[in-house]
Amino acid sequence: MEGYDIARLGYLIVLGLALTGWLYMENRRSRGAFLRQAAVWCFVFFGVIAAVGLWQDVRRELAPSQISFIDGSARIEAPRAFDGHYYLTVHINRVPVMFVVDTGATDVVLTREDAERLGVDTDVMRFSGRAGTANGEVRTARMRMEEIALGPVVDRNVPVLINSGEMQTSLLGMSYLQKFSRIEISDGMLVLER
Repeated sequence: MEGYDIARLGYLIVLGLALTGWLYMENRRSRGAFLRQAAVWCFVFFGVIAAVGLWQDVRRELAPSQISFIDGSARIEAPRAFDGHYYLTVHINRVPVMFVVDTGATDVVLTREDAERLGVDTDVMRFSGRAGTANGEVRTARMRMEEIALGPVVDRNVPVLINSGEMQTSLLGMSYLQKFSRIEISDGMLVLER
């Protein structure tokens, strides 16, 4: 246990003792009422402690966040999400888009919905390309994005595909990932460096 943890534990013990003393003084004539209220407060007290402790773990799992560094080289770190994938928020033409990192995908592939959020009129696009996926063949449209920014890393005139089929999340494929000098997955953390 570190010093900070010991101080927090000490605070909780003092708080518990103060609450117990107050309950005893309020109910000193009726031991049954004192014991019932003490039990209720113990459940509340330990329930709040458990909820706070669990929230730290749950928040880390449900809402993992990427971190960007610049220390001689641009470095982006992203923790593994609860579903086992790595997600990165990439700004395309200054619009944030959530991507799943997919080393099995050749290209950057946008869902139709994400493309429309970026101002692309998908109704007039020609989906003349074809791509093989785990779910079979889909039609795609190729275009270039003016700017793609991942943390401090900015690339211009980047080719992307727009998927005409059903897709849950846009894919950050190897055509973009290979621009990084280092891609590492270790201990539940994705690290990209350029």
